[in-house]
Amino acid sequence: MDGLVTAIILDQPVTSGTLDAPATPPSVDQPTARLRDRAYYSDESIAEQFGLLTNQPRVAVLIPCQNEETAIGKVVCDFQQAMPNAIVYVYDNNSTDHTMLEARAAGAVVRRESLQGKGHVVRRMFADIDADVYILVDGDDTYDATAAPAMLAMLVDQQLDMVSAARQGAVRDAYRLGHRLGNVLLSAMVAWTFGGGITDLLSGYRAFSRRFVKSFPALSSGFETETEFTVHALALNMPVKEVRATYRNRAAGTRSKLNTLIDGMRILRAIVTLIQQERPLQVFSLFALANLAFGVGLGVPVVIEFLRSGLVPRLPTALLATGLVLLSASSVCCGLILDAVSRGRKENKRLAYLAIPPLEAPQ
Repeated sequence: MDGLVTAIILDQPVTSGTLDAPATPPSVDQPTARLRDRAYYSDESIAEQFGLLTNQPRVAVLIPCQNEETAIGKVVCDFQQAMPNAIVYVYDNNSTDHTMLEARAAGAVVRRESLQGKGHVVRRMFADIDADVYILVDGDDTYDATAAPAMLAMLVDQQLDMVSAARQGAVRDAYRLGHRLGNVLLSAMVAWTFGGGITDLLSGYRAFSRRFVKSFPALSSGFETETEFTVHALALNMPVKEVRATYRNRAAGTRSKLNTLIDGMRILRAIVTLIQQERPLQVFSLFALANLAFGVGLGVPVVIEFLRSGLVPRLPTALLATGLVLLSASSVCCGLILDAVSRGRKENKRLAYLAIPPLEAPQ
């Protein structure tokens, strides 16, 4: 794919199509009008057009981006050099600059997603693109493309479903203190609830198997999608690993779309929601324990007074204590019911995961 500067701007829903493959990949001098006039092509047709149909796993590099015209061309070129047998897809999320033109000129397959938010873009990419291995990376040139081949090799050789790149900043300001502290706290919450294995919950640089991608529900709309990745893998006990990768400053003239406070609260809310959905018995048991403790604390003096004098002089307190104890029992019942529902959902997700054949390592 070296030297390839053609791409396809695709604005319509994916449909199957065929494409006559030339004997060699298209060169910079070949016209691209014929390709653009044919709307969407299947991923197999695109791979054939680029001369990538081999016995190796089909690899797709997925780059969601918005207003990254300064960095996107370099990101595409870096991943083409690091992974010459991969197809690089850029999904533009309502950019107002020349992001699409820069990605197209660098040789990426360019598509659009109009629903605003990274979660919407990830959902569209996972639904549209058919491959054996998926490399997801941000388009701001903060991640090192040279780490991708090692992530791919680890995923295939060890039959993993996700390899996450934990960020380590080569430049002090690359990974802001507020983001780092928030990431540590949120990662600790997820590790305490679902188990360890992933220390960088919010990493935007990951490798996925086809099994993971095609069984991932993708329900979030924004930056919470990284949290969903980790929880989905840990909740289903998928084989995952984490590697260290350099995280550097953004390109000059660009700015982060992540708001530390607002997006941090959204991610925290997503974690709490996922905990409630995946571990309902534990959550409702905590509520039950708290209500029981308050109820017993308020009711014991009333019971002692009743046993001593045969009277209940503090009737409102007695009623409140009774209500708290009943609420505690109700919380346990709700937890048991929702735990059964959660188990059924987990079984269905597991069956969907197992329905997809695993990727076999090349001999």
